Amino acid sequence: MSDINQFVDPNVNFDENNPLRADAVHFAGNTKRGKPCELVDNTGRALAVNECEEILASLIENEAFGFRSLSANGGETISLERRESTHVQVGDDLYRLIVFRYQARIENF
Repeated sequence: MSDINQFVDPNVNFDENNPLRADAVHFAGNTKRGKPCELVDNTGRALAVNECEEILASLIENEAFGFRSLSANGGETISLERRESTHVQVGDDLYRLIVFRYQARIENF
């Protein structure tokens, strides 16, 4: 998961286009620095708990949460609104994984 890139369009309102579902499942954790973080299964498919917990643990291990001193594009400007995206496989299905500060969301493509 160290290959998280910024391919979420920064000009589109993410929350409007990807509302948090009423049935979203939250998995809580803490970063290596002790900050609360979470993984949200926002697929509506009730993904396997053990796989979601492994994804969260991997994100924490790879320090994917928090602010970065460099932008994802390699610039020297911190963007407080940055969202980084990659994909993740859960079971036989592929999903988007969006990381925003201290929350990561698994979304349908």
